[in-house]
Amino acid sequence: MVLINLKSSLPTGPITANDSFLYETTAATRNDDLITSLVDIHNARVRSNLLVDATRGLAAYGVMKKPDEAGTDEVKELLGKDVEKGPNYVADPSGLRTGNPPDEKMAQVLHEEALKLDEYVSKNQVQKKIALTIEAINEKINNVRGAVMMAYPMGLPEWDLVRIVLDEPIDALKNTYLGGSLINAQDASLWTCNKEFQRGQLVSDRLGSINEKTKIIAKLTTKNSGPPAREPIVSEDERNAMAEFYFKRQEELKKLSLADEDDYLNSEWADPKGMKRNLQGLGDVKAPGLRF
Repeated sequence: MVLINLKSSLPTGPITANDSFLYETTAATRNDDLITSLVDIHNARVRSNLLVDATRGLAAYGVMKKPDEAGTDEVKELLGKDVEKGPNYVADPSGLRTGNPPDEKMAQVLHEEALKLDEYVSKNQVQKKIALTIEAINEKINNVRGAVMMAYPMGLPEWDLVRIVLDEPIDALKNTYLGGSLINAQDASLWTCNKEFQRGQLVSDRLGSINEKTKIIAKLTTKNSGPPAREPIVSEDERNAMAEFYFKRQEELKKLSLADEDDYLNSEWADPKGMKRNLQGLGDVKAPGLRF
């Protein structure tokens, strides 16, 4: 199997920042099919991120208000308007939801299913070496759907983001806050090592037919946008380690500059007879009755 670490290079959308996932394919796969599969998983992850956030909001504050009724309940009460408050009422700070969540048990079910989906599509799966599949993502999305149906058997309002994310096609999500991260498969190009996977060819035409155990880093871009930016030579973790090392080194040099000129004479390495004593096995011998 060819293991692809797909790193996003799209310029917009919060999901693109340092985002990646693993995908397994074969050298005999058509590049067109590979690009479509990668785009499907990418878009499914965008849908999943939207669904996770919206489901957590649903569990905490209930269904969304009509767009023309959005606003904090506190302000509405100051204006003399009635605010419906159920037995589980918790005011939504954003003013987008009614503040009437389901009971604690159903809210917990919603949180649990949202967490499972969130963990599966997380970029942390790369470190765990877990390749994603569209089937597994859809299964976990359907689990969230089932939890929503249990909590709201009568259904959600048509304007609720949870319902939109669950029921509407991917194009309907373009107007959401993650809409800029969506990709059109027909307009996508796949690159690795500054080389494009040409449509109409096979993966083996780019990687070689015998490289079934290859692991590559690839990026999706839009057509005619040219190759994506190269990966940095030094990773973020390495940069942080280097910065920490140089900071400690600067602190050591600062301490040395403040020390007396002959302060080093008290150091063990400055003892002219230290090597002789160590060779004789007398390095740790202390005179009886003396305390050091």
